[in-house]
Amino acid sequence: MNEPRAVSMTLAAIRDVLDCDVLTGGDLPDIEVTDIVASDGMSAVLSALCRRALLLTGLANIQSVRTAHVADLAGIVYVRGVRPSDKTIEFARQKKLVLLATTLGMFDCCGILRDRGLRGSI
Repeated sequence: MNEPRAVSMTLAAIRDVLDCDVLTGGDLPDIEVTDIVASDGMSAVLSALCRRALLLTGLANIQSVRTAHVADLAGIVYVRGVRPSDKTIEFARQKKLVLLATTLGMFDCCGILRDRGLRGSI
Protein backbone atom coordinates (compact mmCIF):
# COMPACT_ATOMS: atom_id res chain seq x y z
CA MET A 1 0.00 0.00 0.00
CA ASN A 2 1.34 3.45 -0.89
CA GLU A 3 1.92 5.80 1.99
CA PRO A 4 0.19 9.19 1.53
CA ARG A 5 2.45 12.02 0.45
CA ALA A 6 3.43 14.30 3.29
CA VAL A 7 1.80 17.71 3.22
CA SER A 8 3.76 20.71 4.42
CA MET A 9 2.84 24.08 5.86
CA THR A 10 4.96 27.15 6.43
CA LEU A 11 5.39 28.52 9.93
CA ALA A 12 3.46 31.61 8.82
CA ALA A 13 0.50 29.45 7.80
CA ILE A 14 0.67 27.59 11.12
CA ARG A 15 0.74 30.92 12.96
CA ASP A 16 -2.45 31.89 11.17
CA VAL A 17 -4.43 28.67 11.63
CA LEU A 18 -3.50 28.38 15.33
CA ASP A 19 -3.95 32.13 15.94
CA CYS A 20 -0.46 32.42 17.41
CA ASP A 21 1.50 35.35 18.72
CA VAL A 22 5.06 35.46 17.40
CA LEU A 23 7.59 35.61 20.23
CA THR A 24 10.76 35.21 18.15
CA GLY A 25 11.43 34.95 14.44
CA GLY A 26 9.11 37.81 13.56
CA ASP A 27 9.87 37.53 9.87
CA LEU A 28 8.81 33.84 10.01
CA PRO A 29 11.13 32.47 7.38
CA ASP A 30 9.48 30.21 4.83
CA ILE A 31 10.34 27.13 6.86
CA GLU A 32 8.20 24.20 5.70
CA VAL A 33 6.98 21.78 8.34
CA THR A 34 5.58 18.30 7.64
CA ASP A 35 5.79 16.75 11.11
CA ILE A 36 4.55 17.73 14.55
CA VAL A 37 5.98 16.60 17.87
CA ALA A 38 3.44 17.22 20.65
CA SER A 39 4.76 16.59 24.15
CA ASP A 40 5.58 18.15 27.49
CA GLY A 41 8.22 15.47 28.00
CA MET A 42 11.49 16.65 26.50
CA SER A 43 13.02 13.15 26.59
CA ALA A 44 10.20 11.98 24.31
CA VAL A 45 10.96 14.85 21.94
CA LEU A 46 14.64 13.90 21.79
CA SER A 47 13.79 10.28 21.10
CA ALA A 48 11.43 11.19 18.21
CA LEU A 49 14.35 11.97 15.90
CA CYS A 50 12.25 14.03 13.53
CA ARG A 51 14.49 16.76 12.19
CA ARG A 52 12.81 20.09 11.33
CA ALA A 53 9.54 19.10 13.01
CA LEU A 54 7.50 21.63 14.97
CA LEU A 55 7.21 21.14 18.73
CA LEU A 56 3.87 21.75 20.46
CA THR A 57 4.29 21.98 24.22
CA GLY A 58 3.02 23.56 27.39
CA LEU A 59 6.49 23.42 28.94
CA ALA A 60 7.61 27.04 28.72
CA ASN A 61 11.03 26.89 30.33
CA ILE A 62 14.50 27.14 28.86
CA GLN A 63 14.70 23.33 28.54
CA SER A 64 12.11 23.40 25.76
CA VAL A 65 14.35 25.71 23.74
CA ARG A 66 17.48 23.68 24.50
CA THR A 67 15.68 20.50 23.44
CA ALA A 68 14.37 22.05 20.21
CA HIS A 69 17.84 23.34 19.38
CA VAL A 70 19.58 20.01 20.04
CA ALA A 71 16.89 18.10 18.11
CA ASP A 72 17.15 20.57 15.19
CA LEU A 73 13.44 21.38 15.26
CA ALA A 74 11.87 24.13 13.14
CA GLY A 75 10.37 25.92 16.13
CA ILE A 76 8.08 25.72 19.12
CA VAL A 77 4.39 26.50 19.61
CA TYR A 78 3.54 27.05 23.27
CA VAL A 79 -0.04 25.95 23.92
CA ARG A 80 -2.71 26.70 26.54
CA GLY A 81 -1.69 30.35 26.80
CA VAL A 82 1.63 29.65 28.54
CA ARG A 83 4.48 32.04 27.84
CA PRO A 84 8.20 31.55 28.33
CA SER A 85 10.24 33.98 30.39
CA ASP A 86 12.16 36.84 28.79
CA LYS A 87 15.37 34.89 29.45
CA THR A 88 14.01 31.89 27.53
CA ILE A 89 12.86 34.09 24.64
CA GLU A 90 16.30 35.72 24.46
CA PHE A 91 17.97 32.30 24.44
CA ALA A 92 15.72 31.25 21.53
CA ARG A 93 16.71 34.42 19.64
CA GLN A 94 20.37 33.56 20.12
CA LYS A 95 19.73 30.06 18.76
CA LYS A 96 17.64 31.49 15.88
CA LEU A 97 14.65 29.39 16.92
CA VAL A 98 11.10 30.48 16.11
CA LEU A 99 8.76 30.66 19.12
CA LEU A 100 4.99 30.99 18.75
CA ALA A 101 2.28 31.00 21.44
CA THR A 102 -1.42 30.19 21.25
CA THR A 103 -4.28 30.03 23.72
CA LEU A 104 -5.53 26.81 22.10
CA GLY A 105 -4.95 23.53 23.89
CA MET A 106 -2.56 20.88 22.62
CA PHE A 107 -5.39 18.53 21.58
CA ASP A 108 -7.04 21.24 19.47
CA CYS A 109 -3.74 22.28 17.88
CA CYS A 110 -2.93 18.69 16.95
CA GLY A 111 -6.38 18.22 15.43
CA ILE A 112 -6.22 21.41 13.41
CA LEU A 113 -2.78 20.59 12.01
CA ARG A 114 -3.67 16.95 11.33
CA ASP A 115 -6.78 18.06 9.43
CA ARG A 116 -4.43 20.07 7.20
CA GLY A 117 -2.31 17.01 6.44
CA LEU A 118 0.60 17.31 8.85
CA ARG A 119 1.90 14.14 10.48
CA GLY A 120 2.46 13.42 14.14
CA SER A 121 5.87 12.11 15.14
CA ILE A 122 5.07 11.00 18.70
